[in-house]
Amino acid sequence: MAFVKISEQPSLYDDLEKKSVHDLLVDINREDQKVALAVEQAIPQIEKLVTLLVPRMKKGGRIFYMGAGTSGRLGVLDASEIPPTFGVPPTHIIGLIAGGDTALRNAVENAEDDEQRGWQELQEHHINEHDAVIGIAASGTTPYVIGALREARAHGILTGCITSNPDSPMAAEADVPIEMIVGPEFVTGSSRMKSGTGQKMILNMISTSVMIQLGRVKGNRMVNMQLTNKKLIDRGTRMIVDELGLDYEHAKRLLLMHGSVKKAIENSKG
Repeated sequence: MAFVKISEQPSLYDDLEKKSVHDLLVDINREDQKVALAVEQAIPQIEKLVTLLVPRMKKGGRIFYMGAGTSGRLGVLDASEIPPTFGVPPTHIIGLIAGGDTALRNAVENAEDDEQRGWQELQEHHINEHDAVIGIAASGTTPYVIGALREARAHGILTGCITSNPDSPMAAEADVPIEMIVGPEFVTGSSRMKSGTGQKMILNMISTSVMIQLGRVKGNRMVNMQLTNKKLIDRGTRMIVDELGLDYEHAKRLLLMHGSVKKAIENSKG
């Protein structure tokens, strides 16, 4: 059966320029409602990947996200949010984008077409068999990602991917392909829309569930979050107040002394 790029099929809507703002927003929202359902269908594969990631990370392994354009930016975004949210080093989850950091703001011509560059970048990070590589590409055809997955897999490294098309070339190179079939985009081929939304949802699910499994959350709270601003210091202080029954100022002093909610509580109870 021939590979079909559903993500690039014509939109279900036409004459967009003739629609009112209200109708445009309603139609976009109608399409967006399909995304969560598509992600739900992919939960078995997401679960399989997370289950394989956790023991690797417990042994010191890392997760590498790789993508180009919107997909690459979303990988970098998720990786960047992990240290402040869960208090882990930025080396735990690393986002790589075709064209480097310049491509976060501006398109880098032909960067995604280099099939060797992705693996070269992974080697620069001294990737090893404890690590994992997750390719992100709505089309499932990005050479930068496919080449990296192929080499990683050949070196015994766990590989996964997130795509919006079934049976893609990228999925063929992944141990655990996650196929999130959201259908044609509202603007034909604009994968920054439903595909991008779904990718962000799945990345949230992967990184959050991994961090919870690694003990970075207690109850439902970010007890290891970095105290990078007044809002987070206040939030952490109130967590300690709730847990230990202390007055606010005492709790705040403990938090600033120990650097995290978890350490403050452990030292107070110890």
